[in-house]
Amino acid sequence: MSTAPANAAQLADSADRFAQAMTRDLAAETLELPSFPDIAMRVRRALGDPDVVLDDMVRMVSAEPSLAVRLLQLANSVALNPTGQRVTTLRAAFARIGFNLARSATIAFAMSQMRRAEAWRGLETHFRALWEDSAQLAAVSHAVARRVRGMNADQAMFAGMLNAVGKLFVLIRVSRFPGLLDNPANYAGLQRAWYPHAARSILSGWELPPDVVAAASDFEGAVQSRWGEADLRDVLFAARYIGTLPATAPTPDPAVFSTPPFQRLGLDTGVCADVLAASSTEIASLRAALVD
Repeated sequence: MSTAPANAAQLADSADRFAQAMTRDLAAETLELPSFPDIAMRVRRALGDPDVVLDDMVRMVSAEPSLAVRLLQLANSVALNPTGQRVTTLRAAFARIGFNLARSATIAFAMSQMRRAEAWRGLETHFRALWEDSAQLAAVSHAVARRVRGMNADQAMFAGMLNAVGKLFVLIRVSRFPGLLDNPANYAGLQRAWYPHAARSILSGWELPPDVVAAASDFEGAVQSRWGEADLRDVLFAARYIGTLPATAPTPDPAVFSTPPFQRLGLDTGVCADVLAASSTEIASLRAALVD
C-alpha cells in the first residue's frame, strides 16, 4: 500500500476522487467492512435473536478457538473478575460476562483480525493505532459509565469499541488513493470528515441500538448543548478526555467541567481522579483483553 510522494495537485486530485468514491459508497443500500470475519456477523445475529440459548452460543464460539480465548480473557479480566476466581470454560465465561459483553468481544476480535487480511498488507501500523485507540476508549468508557447513575457500562464499552468501525472503513478507502496516507494531517482531516457517516451506515445495517450507533459514530458532537439526560455520547466524550490524563497525577483542565457532556454526567475533578486511580488496573485489564 506504499505510495510515492505526491505533489499538491496530485493530493487534491486523490482527495477529490476519494470523496466521490465515499459518496457513492454511502449512497448504497448497505455498507459493510471489507474482509470482516463472518464469525462476528453470525454471533451478532445469534445474540440478536431473543430465543437464542447458551448452548447455541457455546457451540458457535467453540468453532473459533481464537475467539473463545478472547472471551475467556475478558471474563478473567480484573474489571469483570474482582474476586480472582478464574473461569476455564465458555459456558462459565458467558455466565460471567453476559451476551452483551460477549458481543463486544466478538466485534473486537473480528476487527483485530482484519489487519491480518492479505488485502490490507501495508496498513498494519494504521490498523493497530486505530485498534488500540478504540480499546482504550472502550475500557475508560466502561469505567466512567459505572460511576454514573443509570448508565449501562457494558453498552458504553461496546460503543467505545465500535468507534473504530467507521475509521477502519475510511482507512481502507483512503489507502486506494495515492498520497493520502502519506500526509498525516490530510489523512486525519479525511477521517474526521467521513468516519461518522460510514459508521452510521455500517452500524445501522447491523441493527444495533440507536444510542450505541449515535455514540460510536459521532460522540465528539456531544459537546453541543442539548436538552435531555446524559447518554452514551456523553460517556464516550468524557472517557476520551479522561483517558488522556496521566493516571498518577491527573490535573484536568477546569474548563472541561463546564462542557455539556461533563455537566450532564455530573462529573467533577474527584470523579475523574477516581476513574483513573481506582480503575487503572481494571482499565488496563480490559484493554489487554480487547487488544491482541
